[in-house]
Amino acid sequence: QVQLVESGGGLVQAGGSLRLSCAASGRTFSSYAMGWFRQAPGKEREFVAHISWSGGATYYAESVKGRFTISRDNAKNTVYLQMNSLKPEDTAAYYCAGGRSPFGSRYAREYASWGQGTQVTVSS
Repeated sequence: QVQLVESGGGLVQAGGSLRLSCAASGRTFSSYAMGWFRQAPGKEREFVAHISWSGGATYYAESVKGRFTISRDNAKNTVYLQMNSLKPEDTAAYYCAGGRSPFGSRYAREYASWGQGTQVTVSS
């Protein structure tokens, strides 16, 4: 099992940027895909982005494509989510997730480990 700790959330104005980080420990980080999900109050958790074990393949939800970038540094056991051109509808708790396989998925059930979440609030 891997332990995940997110950081980097906060309050930002619409059009601004934030970079989320997720530090992993406890198993071979570089062997598994990583993902980011988010959950707004009163809504279901939704997929944001995932990245393969090597970082060579990424995939994004349509709602964030072109604005968000997922990346990873296997030497630092860390995955990042760079968020640009933020919108009020991006407001949510953001969760980092560790995959069950080297390749990512849009489905939460394909992830074995979850962080505690970091809040992102975008004001209009």
